[in-house]
Amino acid sequence: MMIEFPDPRLANDEGLLAVGGDLKPATLLAAYAQGIFPWYAENQPVLWWSPDPRMVLFAAEFHCSKRLARRMRQNVYTFSWDEAFDQVIGLCAEMPRKGEHGTWILPQMIDAYVRMHELGHAHSVEVWCDNMLVGGLYGVLVNDVFFAESMFSRSIDASKMALAMLCERALQSGWLLIDCQFHTEHLQSLGAREVSRNEFMKILKRGRHEFKQQS
Repeated sequence: MMIEFPDPRLANDEGLLAVGGDLKPATLLAAYAQGIFPWYAENQPVLWWSPDPRMVLFAAEFHCSKRLARRMRQNVYTFSWDEAFDQVIGLCAEMPRKGEHGTWILPQMIDAYVRMHELGHAHSVEVWCDNMLVGGLYGVLVNDVFFAESMFSRSIDASKMALAMLCERALQSGWLLIDCQFHTEHLQSLGAREVSRNEFMKILKRGRHEFKQQS
């Protein structure tokens, strides 16, 4: 069954596009392919978003400070890819965030993205220190665009290290960009910037076109 979403240009000023539906893999993949993502709170239906402007990070523009570079060179840290997805998404849900109460990463959201991981669509970056998971992030990779969903840190700069490793992988793999969804000062300080929805959609279409040519 073909999953159809409204045209992203129909989203309201806040970026809300649609309400309802489910979090099945086919639904999520159809959404991400059009630059649409789910984000909602407990006791709400699934809400689907396509903000304008869009916060994105081109891997080559990642700003790695001298302090971060020194910290990453320390032998106490190791990094991995897809080794602890369940733990990463669980810690993203549990970690308290400044100015936020509760979490949007609800149990049904966790179940949905764990399933996406099992199918090879969702991925995680892990940062370890003394065999302890101290930082990480997770997201969905669709047609050479990595849609970053959330990150966490239990040690100084651990989430920044995870993002640095994601950017390294993006450069090695030739990904088009890393989607960061909404603007934050923190992301901007790391090199992310806003682009218009139209520009973002053009990049996605380029990815889909190249994907079809390779199929």
